[in-house]
Amino acid sequence: MRYAKRGPLRFTSHRDFARAFERALRRAGVPIAFSQGFTPHPKISYASAAPTGVASEAEYLEIGLREPVDPARLREALDAALSPGLDVLDAVEATGGSLADRIEASYWRIELPEVDPKVLAGAVAAFTAAEEVLVERMTKQGRRTFDARAAVVSIDVVSPSETPSEAAAVPCAILELVVRQVTPSVRPDDVLSGLRAVAALEPPVTPKVIRLAQGTLTAQGEIVDPLEADRDGATIGER
Repeated sequence: MRYAKRGPLRFTSHRDFARAFERALRRAGVPIAFSQGFTPHPKISYASAAPTGVASEAEYLEIGLREPVDPARLREALDAALSPGLDVLDAVEATGGSLADRIEASYWRIELPEVDPKVLAGAVAAFTAAEEVLVERMTKQGRRTFDARAAVVSIDVVSPSETPSEAAAVPCAILELVVRQVTPSVRPDDVLSGLRAVAALEPPVTPKVIRLAQGTLTAQGEIVDPLEADRDGATIGER
């Protein structure tokens, strides 16, 4: 399944979403399968969930069922059982292979209110020219230093089709980037830390981040929806 986190619901943590999704399964009467043992759990597997506070149009999960169901009806029932802003967008029957193995890269959009696009373009040029950009972040294994540059496949400053900040007098630079799935993962805030390191870019307002796509990365830099492996498909998040 592909689902979205929109609006204020982007602040829902992964744990909170997991609880909400399990409640939705019960409300929708989904014949979910359970694991064996003393503490059975519903068979749900999440793939590369977005950080808390980040909006997304491309979150993925897979579930195991006790019996076949129609994917379209399942999507509609679960979408109706979830709060608006947690939206189930697509569902297919898996034909084999691991969903996680189909997630190679993510396509991100970052809106930076009160940042001049020309200033951002200069910072991006410095980031792109660098052989490596070291940043620090706290991980489950403690504070780690890693290269934020190597994972970035493409990074561009784009012109908005409308004023993202909803205030015409306020500039709003927009950054779009494709980032490979690596360990430790490189997130949009790591790229922003890298821009700060190479060009002293300090956004005065908290950026708004949205994941537009994730999946398999083609040689042309396009992101292929991982659900397309189970049907005839095209690409999403074309670059």
